This record gives sequence, C-alpha cells and structure tokens, in this order.
Amino acid sequence: MDVVAIIPARYGSSRFPGKPLADIGGMSMIQRVHNQAAKVFSNLYVATDDARIFDEVERFGGVAIMTSQEHPNGTSRVLEAMYEVEKARKKRCDIVVNVQGDEPFIDPHQLNELLSGFDDPNAEIVTLVKRFEEGEDILNKNTPKVVFNRDMYALYFSRSPIPYIRECVNMEEWSKNHQFYKHIGLYGYKRDTLIEICNLLPSNLELAENLEQLRWLESGFTIKVSETTKKSYAIDTPEDIVNILPIFAGT
Repeated sequence: MDVVAIIPARYGSSRFPGKPLADIGGMSMIQRVHNQAAKVFSNLYVATDDARIFDEVERFGGVAIMTSQEHPNGTSRVLEAMYEVEKARKKRCDIVVNVQGDEPFIDPHQLNELLSGFDDPNAEIVTLVKRFEEGEDILNKNTPKVVFNRDMYALYFSRSPIPYIRECVNMEEWSKNHQFYKHIGLYGYKRDTLIEICNLLPSNLELAENLEQLRWLESGFTIKVSETTKKSYAIDTPEDIVNILPIFAGT
C-alpha cells in the first residue's frame, strides 16, 4: 500500500490570517505539524497557495507544492498536490492522507489509527472519531458529531448532538444517557475515491450543515471510522496558541 500524506496549508483565514506561519514555542505551526506527521509518513508534502509558506517549508527541509488559490476546500487542494506528487514520482499512489495543518501537536498514534481503517478492503474513505468525555459540550456547533453502524461506517455527521435523546427533555443531560462521539477531521482516501469526490457538486445536506463529508455520504460513498482515545488540539485563533502552550511546554 503506497501512501502519500499531504498537509494543505493556505495563508488566508478569516479568523487567523497566516496561521501556518504562526510561532508556537519558537517554531512555525506548519513545521510542528510536519514534524509530527513525518514520524509516520515517508512521502510527506505541504500543499500551499502562498510563497511565504512555501519558503518556510523549504527552509526547514520539507517539500512544498504550490497550488491554486481558487480551491474551495482543502480536499481539492490535496487532489491537485497528489497529481503533482505522482508526476514527480512517476507512479500512482494507493492511498492519500489529508493531514490537518492546524494541529501542531497531532499524535502520530492517531495517524496510524487512521491508516488502520484501510485494513478493511471495502473502505473508500477513512476518518477518526473520539468519545465525548465527561464535561465536554456536546452542544458546541463547532464540534461535529457522528453516528456510525456496527461495522464502523459513518451514518451521519452533524453540528447538532446526534442521536436525539427522546426521553430526556433537558439537552444538558443528554450525555449522561448516551455515549456521543465527536469527529476528528483527519481523512484518508483511496486514490480513485479522492478524484471522484472532488468532482461532486455541493449537496443539500452539506449546504445545510456546512460539513463537506455529507456530500460524500449523500452521493453514496462510504466513510469508515476508527476510534481514537487521543485528544486533538486544533488552532483556530491566536488565543488558542496561548491556551495550548502550557500543555505542551518543552516539546
């Protein structure tokens, strides 16, 4: 199984412009993400739309690929980069992993857990889920929730808590009556599946929830989920860096 891992890293962000270049304990965010992913992937690339990010990746010894500024999402940026990688390597890959560029302390164990989803030969797309822990807010719309079947295939993703707990009137008490799962936004795709999903038009469910993976489900693609126990620490705002530094002091 030939695996190519790609970190999409765009400069523009409404809440945090230039986020990949943000300093986190003396190292850029993109370098920290790259360092963690390099512990698992030998074929690792950064796909960017900005010369400053490109130069930073080259500076620390990574391999950067310049991509279009017109991509609607990270998935299509990953596809463009995949084609460039295949052209340079003169071979097609089997699996493409989309490593989120805003998790500077991603645990390599999670990346291996993601790859384990492809132990199922029927898996077209794989991703991770994690149990909500006691005290975590299942009502937070910025934390997508997921339900899946007995074979660990996703049934639905939502910004709302799912399932609806009919016998529990107070939503604040729902998590005491059911185990909810959050979605961890790492993805692995079979090569041909990645090409196909990037040719899909936005779907009704996707537009309603603003969750791209619903487009794939609505079009009949399957999403295999692997459960992780590792926490994720995504950076969305400059304040998140202030909060995360004490957790990883010295790393």
